[in-house]
Amino acid sequence: MSRNASAAFFGLVNLASARLGAAVLAVTDEFFAEASNLLSPREPVFDPERFTERGKWMDGWESRRRREPGHDHVTIRLGLPGRIRGLDIDTSHFLGNHPAFASLEGCWWEGEHEAAPPPEDAPWQPLLAPSALRPGSHNLFAVSNDMRCSHVRLHIYPDGGVARLRVYGEVAPDPDALRGAQRLDLAALANGARAVACSDMFFGDMQNLIWPGRAANMGEGWETRRRRGPGHDWVVVQLAGPGRIACAEIDTHHFKGNAPARAALDALSLPEVSVVDLGLDRPLPWRELLPAVPLEPDTLHRYESELRPVAPVTHVRLRIEPDGGVSRLRLWGRLVDADEESGA
Repeated sequence: MSRNASAAFFGLVNLASARLGAAVLAVTDEFFAEASNLLSPREPVFDPERFTERGKWMDGWESRRRREPGHDHVTIRLGLPGRIRGLDIDTSHFLGNHPAFASLEGCWWEGEHEAAPPPEDAPWQPLLAPSALRPGSHNLFAVSNDMRCSHVRLHIYPDGGVARLRVYGEVAPDPDALRGAQRLDLAALANGARAVACSDMFFGDMQNLIWPGRAANMGEGWETRRRRGPGHDWVVVQLAGPGRIACAEIDTHHFKGNAPARAALDALSLPEVSVVDLGLDRPLPWRELLPAVPLEPDTLHRYESELRPVAPVTHVRLRIEPDGGVSRLRLWGRLVDADEESGA
């Protein structure tokens, strides 16, 4: 996440990231630069010496100069379905060739062919009205539409280049499918969990802990700076829903000289707790789920019998001592209904 967007859309996920499986399904024109670049998780770069047989190489999507009526657009399948809260239409390095305006539509579409774009008569709804873009800038926009989206369509007027499209939102999976699962990763981003507060994430974002798959490198984990005083680091994950946890996995994959010495897990059952209370580490009725255990570098640790019995919980706090990096946190269990949630 860019520094500009990280402040504006803190705690949200870029649903249009190629790391999550987002893909371009249709584009009107990509003569100078491919539309798939819009979804790259890397920050865009500029190489003044690099050219292709079609012209200047650009790290983004760039259409040719339009000489007839109309405008260009691109259709994208989001990596995970969700409710969109904000946009970053990033025109970095596009200075004399950025679009004058852009707009965005979204829809929920469960077609037969995942690789095909939704048809024109799909239930597209406007998420961003045509809005002016600044060159070489992170153009940030809030979205108020609460619809659940699987696809978006970016329109640029009339043509030009955009480096990245970042679609920030909250993952919104099918609740019925989750409810029927007997074994579910309650901490998975794909299931609607969110990392909501942490003590530090200087080297690696807290959301990385709950991303799909194993991390490809240290940069895809959560890592804190080196602690020079007393205390320890922590991160809080809001689960996919109230649930019972049967197994926990703490993965230090790739963290070899910087893995934490120990880790512990605490559980909380407060559906309406505020992010402010969590972020300030205020006194809350946390219960110990996993006592402090030693961690090995570059190792997947699994705990079942070590977990202490607790009532259904809504949040889990991972404590690492004193600092360091963790690649993934998995909390396997099942969601509970309202009656079971109130019992121990």
